[in-house]
Amino acid sequence: MEKSLKLGAHMSIAGGYSKALDRANSIGCTAVQLFTKNASQWAAKPIVEADTTLFTEALEKYGYPSTDLVAHDSYLINLATPDDALWEKSLTAFGVELDRCAQLGIPALVTHAGAHMGSGEEAGLARISAGLERVLGERPGQKVTVLLETTAGQGTSLCYAFEHIRDVISALTTESKERVGVCWDTCHIFAAGIDFTEEYKYERMVDSFDRIVGLDRLKAIHMNDSKKGLGSRVDRHDHIGKGMLGVEPFRYIMNDPRLAHLPKVLETPKGEDMAEDIENLALLRSLVRSV
Repeated sequence: MEKSLKLGAHMSIAGGYSKALDRANSIGCTAVQLFTKNASQWAAKPIVEADTTLFTEALEKYGYPSTDLVAHDSYLINLATPDDALWEKSLTAFGVELDRCAQLGIPALVTHAGAHMGSGEEAGLARISAGLERVLGERPGQKVTVLLETTAGQGTSLCYAFEHIRDVISALTTESKERVGVCWDTCHIFAAGIDFTEEYKYERMVDSFDRIVGLDRLKAIHMNDSKKGLGSRVDRHDHIGKGMLGVEPFRYIMNDPRLAHLPKVLETPKGEDMAEDIENLALLRSLVRSV
């Protein structure tokens, strides 16, 4: 297992948080993403001390540094909504997600920040910033970083453009800015209309992100091929090399020294035996050029 690659997949927490690490280790993951609760429900049972202990023990057993772990928040949360009741509910739920990460020692929480639902992009982005400012401000000193995920721009979803992410972060106070980073999703970037299927296009994309947001804010990457084409604005993940992106963009990422320190995780479809993860991970590892 080549730990320096920091390569893995989203893992189920069925049976307990430590089970996610058991599953990850069994297929050679060196990075892991998980939910801290059922992503399709608002409510969640509190994390008890025994859960935290088992999770910590599994981290030590398998040698996972906490820096190679990320969590993903609930799909119900919408920090951009103009609906005040839903916004308040989303802020509460998002705060709980951050607290659960802190309990488990997971340093980063990925979020699809939200959809403006007809209020317009400017209003929706301002709403995200205000929400983040409040939730982070209520948790001074908490060591969990929020990672704004690049989206496909499906429906009224925001953060499909690097400029959106820049605008959200720029509206935050200095203290909050330090607690917000970015997670690229390769499928979403492509579906949103940014072509990085050739090397010069990939370099153009990285340079654009660095100029607009800052490469130092990039903290994780979701490694997903896309079932739909460039600019489709449709969020549908496919297996590596079997979608519209093809293999080459993943070769660029796997060999980019600027990204070597980042956890890279699959979110591709899979069965209980994780055979698809095993195949996708093997393909990604095979792309790494020997020095």
